[in-house]
Amino acid sequence: MLGKMRSRTTVDATGPEHGGHPEVVDDVNLLAELGYKQELRRQYSTLEIFAVAFSIMGLVPSIASTIAFSLPAGPVGMVWGWFTASILIFFVGLAMADMASAMPTAGGLYWWTHYFAGDKFKNPLSFLVGYSNTLGLIGGMCSVDYTLSLLLLGCISIARDGEWSASQGTIYGVYVGVILVHALCAVFAGPIMNKIQTFSIFVNVGMIIATVVALPVGKISRGESLNSAKFVFGDVENLTTWPTGWTFILAFLAPIWSIGFFDSCVHMSEEALHAAKAVPLGIIWSSGCATFLGFLVLSVIAASMNPDVSATMSSKFGQPMVQIYFDALGKKGALGFTGVLIVIQFLVGLSLIVAASRQVWAFSRDGALPFSGYFRHVSKRIRYQPVRAIVGFVAVCIVVGLLCLINSIAANALFSLFVASNYVAWGAPILCRVVWSKTRFKPGEFYTGKLSRPIAIVAVLWLVFGLILSMFPSGGPNPTASTMNYTIAINGFVWIACMTYYFLFARKWYTGPKMTIDRSEVISSQPEKAAN
Repeated sequence: MLGKMRSRTTVDATGPEHGGHPEVVDDVNLLAELGYKQELRRQYSTLEIFAVAFSIMGLVPSIASTIAFSLPAGPVGMVWGWFTASILIFFVGLAMADMASAMPTAGGLYWWTHYFAGDKFKNPLSFLVGYSNTLGLIGGMCSVDYTLSLLLLGCISIARDGEWSASQGTIYGVYVGVILVHALCAVFAGPIMNKIQTFSIFVNVGMIIATVVALPVGKISRGESLNSAKFVFGDVENLTTWPTGWTFILAFLAPIWSIGFFDSCVHMSEEALHAAKAVPLGIIWSSGCATFLGFLVLSVIAASMNPDVSATMSSKFGQPMVQIYFDALGKKGALGFTGVLIVIQFLVGLSLIVAASRQVWAFSRDGALPFSGYFRHVSKRIRYQPVRAIVGFVAVCIVVGLLCLINSIAANALFSLFVASNYVAWGAPILCRVVWSKTRFKPGEFYTGKLSRPIAIVAVLWLVFGLILSMFPSGGPNPTASTMNYTIAINGFVWIACMTYYFLFARKWYTGPKMTIDRSEVISSQPEKAAN
């Protein structure tokens, strides 16, 4: 497992907080080696850990939300842009899986950074990664529920034949209502949340099958022919003022936005059964499924859509995917599929708030967030849930969501916060492992062997490129105030504020991950400085 890092202590892991599973002993001992005692309830199987990430990705809703990034490059950008970028994202998943198997903890990304980084950089880099990951998840949650609000209001627009559109105030009001419902479900449905994740697999797969079947059947039944394979796999468009080649590269943003939550498996580590196996498999299964199923769905969409790409882009419904459903299935069909998208998007938000709250809780446990002593509390009355972390996370999301009141450009900053901050949080521990840790890494049950280091290098290169790409205005050079990409402004402020806070204040008390278990309970072969 972790070689000499493996603990030989025995722990009573049969209590209710551990889900009543005697086999949890190994999980509890491995967590003790990382410096933490078991506080959450272990109840998630390997399939359910996979379900968390797969549900958060919500493939069809994610494609619907991000298709506007790839449509300007035409079907080639949609189909091949997705396939190319998702293969590279899969390398990130593999690199993360290697570390997640060896060191499965809810705060994995900043914990790994602290463990692998050079002594002078441990604390500031760990602090930066923890905040980037936390704020990235906040941005992700905001964007998911903002999109859900648009889908809900889009149904009204479809029902009124596109003659009604919601105001920014209405959108924000729906957004707040949705996120509060998510919070209540996350708290009180916690004991059965693992079963809800399994249900989400069936709903998502059902939606994929329904979309793949209904779009072509609907178009044919309306007396129209499907687009040719040449159109689907070879038609190049350019609806931007960028060069055509760069417009294709910018289509990578669709999978970058969509395949972005497999780190949720890491945050569920301390609730997973056989975490050293379940967490890495959840990461690679979810990212792998997104790669190939996304390619399938987008190929069918390209075959079924209006060959006039610009008409789809300028949809009166304000959502290209709604227009695609409308063109192929008519008003009732579009309403029906949009309704299912709403259900799946709700499940996406529910899974995300659960996983994100674990990162907030773990970072509070290590004393890094304001009011950490309050937010690190675990409620035994509500079945070992980090209730305060959930409530605090939702409160911040409601405040950040006020951007919705400005305009759609400001609302898109929520997406920017998610991608750029998470890419920094993912890339830092992998980079630290490549640069500083040729000997310190001890493989877990999942390990890519001799390819591990090359995979990590490819992952870092992709993350750097993806981070830069996320900062380009998608419409073209010389953007106006309404078409500018504010990613660098939003995330630059976040990173500068974070490090300013660290060097002025936090460096005096933040020393990295803290031990919550007595050192005498862990054998002396514990990883050097792993939890100091």
